[in-house]
This record gives sequence, C-alpha cells and structure tokens, in this order.
Amino acid sequence: MDLARALAVFGMYVVHIGPPLSATTGVASWIRYISEGHSSVLFATLAGFSLMLIAGRREPKTGLAGRQARARIAIRAVVLLALGTAMAMEYGGVIILGFYGVYFLLALPLVRLRARTLAIIAAALALVTPQLAFVLTSMPSESVQQSINAYDPLRRLSEVGVLDLLLTGFYPALTWMSLVIAGMALGRLDLSSGTVQRRLAALGAALTVTAYGVSLLLAGKDALRSLAEDGPSSGGSGSIPLDGGSFPDMPASSLLAAGPHSGTTFDIIGSVGVAILVIVGATVAMHRLPRLRRLAKPVIAVGTMSLTAYVGHFLAQSALSVPAGTTTQQSWVPLIMFVLGATVFAAIWSRFFRRGPLEHLLNAATKPAKYLR
Repeated sequence: MDLARALAVFGMYVVHIGPPLSATTGVASWIRYISEGHSSVLFATLAGFSLMLIAGRREPKTGLAGRQARARIAIRAVVLLALGTAMAMEYGGVIILGFYGVYFLLALPLVRLRARTLAIIAAALALVTPQLAFVLTSMPSESVQQSINAYDPLRRLSEVGVLDLLLTGFYPALTWMSLVIAGMALGRLDLSSGTVQRRLAALGAALTVTAYGVSLLLAGKDALRSLAEDGPSSGGSGSIPLDGGSFPDMPASSLLAAGPHSGTTFDIIGSVGVAILVIVGATVAMHRLPRLRRLAKPVIAVGTMSLTAYVGHFLAQSALSVPAGTTTQQSWVPLIMFVLGATVFAAIWSRFFRRGPLEHLLNAATKPAKYLR
C-alpha cells in the first residue's frame, strides 16, 4: 500500500508540476495522461483502504474497539477538513484534504460492512451519482447556491464550502464516494492470496478496458482528448463537468466521456480499474520480488508519509515560485527535483522516525479516542 501511495504522490507531482499534456509527446505524453486524474483517484481508493486498517482489516472491530476506531476516523476527518480549509484559503479549490474529511465522515456508517456489500454500494453509486450530479448542477439554482454559500462558514473562510465539498467542487463527495467505498471493499479482502490477486487483476483489467472502450465508441476520440486537454490540471484553475460546477454549459453527451476528472460513470469505473491494477501490481511486486522491495525502500518511505509529501509540495512550490500546470511550464526538471527531494527527505526521516511529521501530528490528534467508553 505504501508503494501504491508513493506512486500516487509522484503522479500528483506530474500533474501539478510537470508540463501540460499539450506540451508533451511520446512516452512523456503517456506519463502525463496516465497521471491526469488517475493519481487522485488512486489516492481516494487508498484512503478507503486505510479506513479499513483503522476499523478492522479483514474483520470489523466491534464493541469498545469498534467505537474507538470510529472515533479515530471522525477525528481524522475533522482534522483533514480543517487542514484542507486552511490550505484552500491560500491555494484554492484544488486542495483535496477537506474533501477527504467529508469522505471519512460519510464512510463511518459503512465501516462494518463486508467486501461484497461495499462493492455493490460502490458500483451502484458509480452508475447513478454522475447522472444525479448532472441533473442537480444543470438546474437553474444560482440563487439557492448563493443563499447556501452566504450562511456557510467554510465558504466564508475559503472558496470551498459545504456545497463544493458535496456537489460542485473539484472532488465532490456525491461522485467520489464510490471510489472511497471501492477502496474499503479492497481493504476487506486478503490481498496476500494468489487467487484474490488474480481475480482482482482480471477485474481491474476488465473495468479499465470496458469503461474506456465503451466510452471511446460512444463519445469518440476527439471528446476524450478534449476533456484530457481542458481539465483543471492543465490550467491549474479550470473546471470541467462534475469537478468544478460547470455542467450547466455542458451537453448531456458529456456523460459518455471518460476523460480525466470528468466524473462520469465511465471515468469512475475506468479509474477504479486502473487503481485496482496498481494496488495489485504493487502488492505482487513487493511480495514476490524481495530485491525490488529493498531497492524501492526510499520510494516506499514516501508512501508512509503521503500527507507530508502532499502538503510539503504545495509549500515548496510557493517558496520556490515553481510554475505549475501552465503553458509556460515546459521543463521536466522541476518535477524531477521534487520527486528526488521527496524521496531523499522520506528516506532520511524514516530512518529516525516511524511516521512522517504530519502523520505523527495526525496520529497524536486521534489519541483521545482511546478514552472513549
């Protein structure tokens, strides 16, 4: 899981710091395209998996242990919501941490469910919520939105309010909860089992090929390319359907696309398929290739402190005035330096401390849960 988190961190760096898709060709273009949207989806899926590590990996915790686990999740949610709001005041709605806080709170009633039940819920949400979001955001309800935002304390502090967190933001809970719940379902499975690994690999491949293949047939190659090039990451502050509240200007045919961050059913299913393949691939590689595990230790260290790596790269970008996600950013050098910097920092820090700096503070914040009776 830590290796998968590290890959998600590096994918996020590619999107935030690397050249835009329009300025890349060949292998670089593929790296950019795969990272676009998929890194944040992988993070969300892994977040759901992490909830199961707290609530009970294979078997849900019950009784006092269960109540304390749910309290720890709730505290983490509040801390992430507060941290996300604070960062959004400076960096805008692209910050995902506040959305994570909402995901965790919404996931609390589900932490005791079995893998099959969680998978069914995730699939149902993926099939229904994008269409529901399209209808809700297409309604002429600007006055209603303004009224809600006027009384929203989060909206007063930053540009990310409750309505953004649930429906109109970059990572709206309405459509993204299916990703988190899919990760929760994975967390209930025995990923060390060869049979489970093979079945998940087949499932991930089937979801990826089917979603993107059907979308390509229905929406056409041009539509997919357009969404990939015009997404929020390309310009740093833009928005597309279901990810920035701009659906009133989009036709219903946009629901057939599967571009990065489009938030459609095809995008969700395909992205979950990619996330499953990455998680299974990382699991198999670490279990069966001990030499690779030793070589990848510095990279794995980044995954153990992904929150620090996430927040740190925004602070470093501001301090160093590194251009991000704009057509003026043509060089891969800043991206390489950020990846190397995060890897070196994590490798050194992990030699002396069990958790990253922010991970340690987040864990300390959840300590009061042990006093719950």
